[in-house]
Amino acid sequence: MADKTQLARQFIEAIPHSKALGMELTEIGNGRAVIVMPYDKKLIGDPDTGVIHGGAVSALMDTCCGAAVMSHPSEPSSTATIDLRIDYMRGATPGQTITTTATCHHVTRNVAFVRAVATDEETEVPVATASGAFTLEPKQ
Repeated sequence: MADKTQLARQFIEAIPHSKALGMELTEIGNGRAVIVMPYDKKLIGDPDTGVIHGGAVSALMDTCCGAAVMSHPSEPSSTATIDLRIDYMRGATPGQTITTTATCHHVTRNVAFVRAVATDEETEVPVATASGAFTLEPKQ
């Protein structure tokens, strides 16, 4: 799994928007992925409060969900987002890293279903939750 983890990390960190947002894959395997995004002033959506823009959180959650699908034991060759619903619970606390954990909880022949939670250092109340459907391209 170490090789697969390293390949996934290199792939995610090479995606231009992931790199621009400072995303870092910290865990991956068996249909589960964890990606962190450190606080960065260039990502602020509300200058009055310093809260990170929801679009950055959305990109983090989408990327993490895709990584979870790619790490599923069925070993898909590729994936793409079909549908992603994100519910924002609160703004992330300014200055804190946002961590998203995604789990691919069910797969069919062509579709993978994923749930994700984004938190900052105040883990009791999530920043956002997500549920989504992703294409599942079988390994050839």
